Amino acid sequence: MRAAGAIARRYFGGDYRRWNKSAGQPVTEADLAVDTYLRETLKKARPDYGWLSEETEDDTSRLGKANVFVVDPIDGTIAFLKKRPHFTICAALVRDGRPVIGVVLNPVLEECFAANIGEGATLNGAPIHVSDRAELEGCRMCAARSMFEHPAWNDPPNRPWPPMHIETRNSVAYRMALVASGAYDATLALSAKRDWDMAAADIIVREAGGIVTTHDGTIPRYNGESTLQPSLIAAGPKLHAQILSRVRHIHLQR
Repeated sequence: MRAAGAIARRYFGGDYRRWNKSAGQPVTEADLAVDTYLRETLKKARPDYGWLSEETEDDTSRLGKANVFVVDPIDGTIAFLKKRPHFTICAALVRDGRPVIGVVLNPVLEECFAANIGEGATLNGAPIHVSDRAELEGCRMCAARSMFEHPAWNDPPNRPWPPMHIETRNSVAYRMALVASGAYDATLALSAKRDWDMAAADIIVREAGGIVTTHDGTIPRYNGESTLQPSLIAAGPKLHAQILSRVRHIHLQR
């Protein structure tokens, strides 16, 4: 992963080709260069494993594999384009639908979050743990402020949110990893995310003592026919319960 980070840093802040895969979906030379490096390196080491990446055409043979690499070569491409150091490189090993190894690397800030099932989570080799916060009011929430300010929260059975310290990051995985480290208490998204946005950070949060579910409490499973996850809550157990109680009734349109 460090070598992949070095590739991203060579492009960061410089001149490189960029284009849109679709509306609001930018991609750059850096995304593809990191993707190529990780695919060649990981598949050489484990040629029998499946592969799922944002920047590789989907090979549905992965569906028949018990072990699958799930990769986002640059999560937070918008931050990368804007020269903000809040993008990450994400790689997970998913086994039978659940991540068992995960790495989320911020190559600019030199933060490497990692976890191996049953062995805890680390940041640059030092153990990390989610916060023990139980109350939403005054918590540190890493999410989009506009979501909490939407007028629909005033319509029962919805409830307005209490005052919170809200910041966000373009990278979903980075938001989750910052929750795992205790830098933030929780993250919430009520819009669809992809397997590659979440899988690596999922195990990091869980090994740090946190809980990762969709907004209705479902535990995400990865490497399915659809790579969409409908929503996200990641937090310590006490705060996760508080958030879940406020959002689990919501019906999200797909």
